[in-house]
Amino acid sequence: MKHILYIIGFLLSLTVFSQQEKVLTISDTTLVNRWAYLESNWSYKKGDNINWSDPKFDDSSWTKISSKNLNKPNNKIIGGDNEIVWFRKLIKTDSTFNNPIVLNVYQAGASEIYLDGKLIRTLGKVSSNPEEIETIFSWKIVFHLPLEKNKAHLLAVRFVNSQRKYPKYFMNDGHIYIQATSIHNILTTDPRLVTPIKETRNYYNNLYIVLGIVLFMFVLFLFLYIFFKREKINGYFALTSLLYSCFLGAILLEYKTNFYEFKYDFIIGILNVLYPLAALYCIYKIFNKRIGYFYWGITAIGILLILSGFLVSSVYTGHIFGVIILVEFLRISSLSYKSDKIGALIFLLTGVLNLIFWIIATLHQLGYFDLPQLIYYVPFAYILLPLSIAIYLGYFFGNRSQSLRLNLERVQKLSKEKESILSEQKDTLEQQVKERTSELNQSLDDLKATQSQLIQSEKMASLGELTAGIAHEIQNPLNFVNNFSEVSNELIDEMNEELDKGDLEEVKAISLDIKQNLEKINHHGKRADNIVKGMLQHSRSSSGTKEPTDINTLADEYLRLAYHGLRAKDKSFNAELITNFDESIGKVNIVPQDMGRVILNLITNAFYAVNEKKQRDVSFKPIVTVSTKKSDEYITISVSDNGDGIPEKVKEKIFQPFFTTKPTGQGTGLGLSMSYDIVTKGHDGKLKVETTKNKGTAFFIELPN
Repeated sequence: MKHILYIIGFLLSLTVFSQQEKVLTISDTTLVNRWAYLESNWSYKKGDNINWSDPKFDDSSWTKISSKNLNKPNNKIIGGDNEIVWFRKLIKTDSTFNNPIVLNVYQAGASEIYLDGKLIRTLGKVSSNPEEIETIFSWKIVFHLPLEKNKAHLLAVRFVNSQRKYPKYFMNDGHIYIQATSIHNILTTDPRLVTPIKETRNYYNNLYIVLGIVLFMFVLFLFLYIFFKREKINGYFALTSLLYSCFLGAILLEYKTNFYEFKYDFIIGILNVLYPLAALYCIYKIFNKRIGYFYWGITAIGILLILSGFLVSSVYTGHIFGVIILVEFLRISSLSYKSDKIGALIFLLTGVLNLIFWIIATLHQLGYFDLPQLIYYVPFAYILLPLSIAIYLGYFFGNRSQSLRLNLERVQKLSKEKESILSEQKDTLEQQVKERTSELNQSLDDLKATQSQLIQSEKMASLGELTAGIAHEIQNPLNFVNNFSEVSNELIDEMNEELDKGDLEEVKAISLDIKQNLEKINHHGKRADNIVKGMLQHSRSSSGTKEPTDINTLADEYLRLAYHGLRAKDKSFNAELITNFDESIGKVNIVPQDMGRVILNLITNAFYAVNEKKQRDVSFKPIVTVSTKKSDEYITISVSDNGDGIPEKVKEKIFQPFFTTKPTGQGTGLGLSMSYDIVTKGHDGKLKVETTKNKGTAFFIELPN
């Protein structure tokens, strides 16, 4: 019986000893100037039971692990999406430890921290219902762990992995690290006692510093571009700085929240492609390299990396793209070494340093190196590339300023040397200027005289058109006068014969016929008189005085005069005349003689155009249309024809003085120029032209209503 008791006692002692080995004992030296991962002797189990937080619960059947990442021992996730996992561990402090303990739970999920069955901290919201789970990045959060000296406590963690749709493969899947340190390390200002949280805070503080520098560069180079727009590289770099500022701002905005949101990661991924591409574009422009297949190929890779943001986090793709950009950055700099040694050396030096850093950072991110303090230097690595561009642009600007200063000094020196020569030449030039001025004045007088003669010729040509029209208009009444005069003369002879015969009745009858003829002669004479007075009224020299005028009557009269004038020169000419007058116009306040010249000129040109086309095409039917129309703003007089139209290169010059398409001797080139001045300057109107090839031309006179 004693042997059995001895055996039982021995086994109990072993059990107690083994339990003591599982308790993590924190002494005064455990947390000296550092964080310590609670990574050994954990028990875990999938499922959910609140009783598992009770220290009396027996977890001997649970799986045992020792791992920094509790939910990912051996790099395999224990609890997947929506699966709750419990972790348990015994912990105590010995009598040598005098500082309160704080915990930091670095996780990508939601957790509840229990001590001896009591909930002491909630990080996010743990639930068996996926819709109610609220995940949180708690790396910035520290909280007190109330341990009693020399007493074993049960630390239990209820954990569920992060819930998200994108990216599919997340770098923090299943992450939950638990670290402990003393409150002394949290509150100390000793720079030697840098904690992980302080490192991260320093990282973001450095980001703010870098953001301020980049914003300053953006404002500086934006104003340089505004003031020196010929230097487009300043504008390109200002845009690069702006994109870079947005990239840093997005990172800092993501830092403000503890919750992972895909939109921030995706926006960072987009900007992480755009700003390096913009910086690379600046390098191409600095070295005058053509944007070719390499650049567009890198752009295509960048687009693919942006789209890959739905699969993997931009933290990975950003480093990869950064390395690709830097390789091209170095390639362009190497190719440009002969043409720009200083610029190439600046970019090669910064590019090599940057490339080495990002290769190390990528290997660290992939797990090949463990360099936790590397994150502290990332902001300065970010700014190295744009800063090198700013340094080069500053060097270029200073170098060019120095060159301009030297050139200015050279010019000043040459100016002094040439000053005496210029002084000697001054008198000679003044004498030559006087002589040339005298010659120019004489030439100007001759030109004015010639211009006056040409204007008078244009007016005489218009007068000739009017004269021919007037002659044709009064021809009919004059024919009537001549005919009735001849008949009346014959009737007088007959009347004298009847008087000799004494036939008074016949004499009376003949006298009545003579009277009727005289009345007709008088009627047609007055008709000719009215025609002449009316035409002369419109054809006499303009007094420049505006008076109420019937536009429709004026246009109709000049249409007939122009037509008859052309018929008088060429009996074979014939055309269909179409009028479309707006009777609501009434009288318009114009200078009738000047406006008559304009209308006559436009109609004459229309007749000339259709006549030219008729001579080439016998089957062509000439049509000239004169219309008037009243609107709220303008009274419009239009003259259109169905000729060949005006070529585009000629259309631009038709209102220029002395420009004509007519053969030599048939036009002065002043008709449309004078018409334009009369309408625009004399009547504050507009003279427009619309033309279509092979379909005709239309001129529009728009007079203010």
